[in-house]
Amino acid sequence: MFSKLLIVCTVLTLSESLPTTITLSNGQKMPIVGLGTYQATGDVIYESVLNALDVGFRHIDTAYLYDNEKDIGRALKKVFSEGKLKREDVFVVTKLWHTFHSRPLVMEGMKKSLNNLGLDYVDLFLVHFPFGLKEGTNMTTPVDDKGNVLFSDVDYVETWQGMQDVYDKGFTKSIGLSNFNHQQVDRILSMARVKPMVNQVECHPYLNQKQLLDYSTKHDIVLTAYSPLGTGRMLNETKLIEIADKHNVSAAQVLIRYQAQRGIVVIPKATSKKYIAEDYEIFNLNLSDSDMTAIDSLNKNLRYNVVDYAKKHKYYPFNIPY
Repeated sequence: MFSKLLIVCTVLTLSESLPTTITLSNGQKMPIVGLGTYQATGDVIYESVLNALDVGFRHIDTAYLYDNEKDIGRALKKVFSEGKLKREDVFVVTKLWHTFHSRPLVMEGMKKSLNNLGLDYVDLFLVHFPFGLKEGTNMTTPVDDKGNVLFSDVDYVETWQGMQDVYDKGFTKSIGLSNFNHQQVDRILSMARVKPMVNQVECHPYLNQKQLLDYSTKHDIVLTAYSPLGTGRMLNETKLIEIADKHNVSAAQVLIRYQAQRGIVVIPKATSKKYIAEDYEIFNLNLSDSDMTAIDSLNKNLRYNVVDYAKKHKYYPFNIPY
């Protein structure tokens, strides 16, 4: 019951403890803290996933783009085969890449990720971005002979129809979006038979996404925050250090708790065992109202993931504030 209240209330009070999961609109429970895995591959991410599951993480976030699904699959297979965890214990998220945006290709993209992961289903499948790239080239980022990125004009509304197909087939327990602005989400909602349950976006105190959070809450969509540490740039922020020192925790823990306390799922990336363990130890930390207000005051709508090469695409999502 409390998880559902999180959808309605954006900030926990000190009298309320932080739940480990948040309930999506279809009733599925999603762990509120997950392991981000971008730009980590091979044995590095294999060991990271093993360490994360060992310290308590039950949510692993990846994507076809990251080229680490197979390594994550290796780690999951080891844990499941040893009986340490069951498949249903781990919430696995992956994302559809731009080159699979046509409705029939969404299923192909889904099956490629499942094959990489060695799984029969994922718990959440997201459209990675609203714009598409040229299909059928076997390149992650297709370019012409001059190095210009080749786009497709596939409407993300068509892509969403394909997402509903994979949901209907049971290849994913939930479906959602990533990097969509609120106008694009509106378009999806206007035609969706299955509404998106999640929107994963860049979110940290320099880009606190309050407007998008309010919008998403209204429409029963959970936000997931990637780059919650501002790609590491926020760790030296004076206000955050002061708050961290007051609570005898790290600035990273303050940043992770800040998002979770707002009812936002948060996926910090770490590869060292020390930092992985530290990132999960945020459930006994309570930020006061004044702490939260001080952190919110750092907002300056500063986005780091701007995707320069796509700025002229008609579905580029970052031309409006939220």
